[in-house]
Amino acid sequence: MAKLTLADLKQIRAQQKAAMNKRETDGKEIQLVIGMATCGIAAGARDTLKAFMAEIEAQNLNNVLVRQTGCMGFCANEPTVEVIMPGMPTVIYGRVDAAVAKKIVSSHILNKTLVNEHVFDRPAADNILKQEAV
Repeated sequence: MAKLTLADLKQIRAQQKAAMNKRETDGKEIQLVIGMATCGIAAGARDTLKAFMAEIEAQNLNNVLVRQTGCMGFCANEPTVEVIMPGMPTVIYGRVDAAVAKKIVSSHILNKTLVNEHVFDRPAADNILKQEAV
């Protein structure tokens, strides 16, 4: 095995710090919760998770926390992703593949526009109006 140089060690440290920062919760106001139970994984949730991580990195979004959860109870619509962000209703998207993940980042997170064709569950309109009035 070749010896590592100081530059190599610094590069490894920077990569690890960047990876750990993605898991840090402080300063992150937007959350993506990806269903990673057996049903989600079987439906492609790992690829969905990777697609979200890649797009968040590509857009340099440091205020987004990506979390994993178990079964959300919507097995027929896996992979499912819950998006929680200020100024928007909490929404659960269903059948989220890599292309839809990219669309959620560009439309919902960056432009505050729901990706209606993949919305599986969201609060009733009267609850949304109450939230806006507060």
